[in-house]
Amino acid sequence: MPDPRAADELPGDVDPARRDEVAHTTARAVVHRARAAEDPEVVGRLVRLVEDEGLDVVAGLWADAAPATLPGALWRLYALREWVRRDPRTVGLRYRLGVDVAPVAEVVAGVPRPPSPDDLRALADTVLSGVFAGDLAVALERAAAFCRILAAGAAYDADAREVADPDGAARMTRGAADLVGTATELEHAAALWRTGALD
Repeated sequence: MPDPRAADELPGDVDPARRDEVAHTTARAVVHRARAAEDPEVVGRLVRLVEDEGLDVVAGLWADAAPATLPGALWRLYALREWVRRDPRTVGLRYRLGVDVAPVAEVVAGVPRPPSPDDLRALADTVLSGVFAGDLAVALERAAAFCRILAAGAAYDADAREVADPDGAARMTRGAADLVGTATELEHAAALWRTGALD
């Protein structure tokens, strides 16, 4: 995998076309080689990529990629997993608040009720494992369903805090809208993968 730190040390800005090429090349290499290897150890290392390499390294590779691309979808999955890993308490609260208003999404996401922090971490790991060793479209749809539940929970929490903390409620509402947007992007990426158009 090309080293983004070395690219950052080049004089001047990195050419956007080159950055896009690196994003697509690395995403294809990671996904297709892992799927071809069928090695659980390789899958485990890829799931832990952010922990081992750092979020900045992964962001440097894929964060600027369009959502309807393989690197863009991978970035959203890794960012979601990192949020679950770093703040399971908040994610768990949002999940518990949102799950009753999103019953279909609950089934698709596949999280036990009530979820513990470990259950949420396991879901995030399972979704990423599915990218490398299962049906990538299903993994993307599970992540999208999880985002929709979290969005519903954030919106519910924002409504409950509106009077006491209007600024916090507004931030949560924007966060809920962002999660719905991410869910839509992941669902679109899943549809593209099924038709062979996610690159």
